[in-house]
Amino acid sequence: MQAPLFIVWRESVEALLVVGILYAWLKRENLTSQINQLWIGAGLGFLLAGILAIAFWIAGQWFSGPGGEWFFTFTMMSASILILQMITWMHRHGSSMKKQLEMEVARSMTRSGSFGIMILTMIAIAREGSETVVFLAGIGLQQQGTSLGLFILGGMTGFGLAVFTFVLLQKFSGIISWKWYFRISEFVLLLIGGAMMVNAFDKAASQLSVYDLPEWIYSFMDSPLWSTQWLLPDNNMLVSLTGYHANPSLMQTGILVLYWATAIILCSSGSRKNRKQKNMTERSPQAV
Repeated sequence: MQAPLFIVWRESVEALLVVGILYAWLKRENLTSQINQLWIGAGLGFLLAGILAIAFWIAGQWFSGPGGEWFFTFTMMSASILILQMITWMHRHGSSMKKQLEMEVARSMTRSGSFGIMILTMIAIAREGSETVVFLAGIGLQQQGTSLGLFILGGMTGFGLAVFTFVLLQKFSGIISWKWYFRISEFVLLLIGGAMMVNAFDKAASQLSVYDLPEWIYSFMDSPLWSTQWLLPDNNMLVSLTGYHANPSLMQTGILVLYWATAIILCSSGSRKNRKQKNMTERSPQAV
């Protein structure tokens, strides 16, 4: 329940932030007559994300046997990589997201009028919703023992917390920083992403174990490097949130280290690029 709750919470806050930026822009530009188009676009975006969720559910029902296991493996890998890509993008463009979104809506309104704000909102919300669906699909596959009721409850609780968090951050933005909210939530998302990648490779290893492979491959996939069972035993929450096993193999350890090393390098590079662009903007004649 914890991972679905957090995913829905974090992604819903981001979706609400997008809607809030567009809403504030319409109010500032005295285009309140177009606000209905904003809500229509948001509704259509949620509808598209819902259709994707249904498609994932149908695919999960259809696939069975080894083919289904490989489909689930690649779904978890895709969700893990998508988390990494999304966070890297935020480090590169997060500080300018508001400005970029306002520029996009201005161009859309110029080209297509009220239809433009609806389409832009629909695309933005559908993108956030689609990310949520893919993340939840990956989590659902690695937590197959979790009941559907608890999974749904976690998602609903996460959405409620998202609304509360958004209102709190809007009202007290001078005290509670949006920057720190995103930094902390990014860290937890990376924990979940690394866990999904480890579980995806575990699932792949279980599929490969039916073949006659060299002994060293089995040792790489299965033989534990150490044991912390006495101090930090395996449990579903620990594995699903961090990917750490009490008796980790070289494969599990290597995947987790590689995932975090990649995240640190990409995020650091993105932050440097973001700061460089910001400094260039501040020094440009237009910024004076």
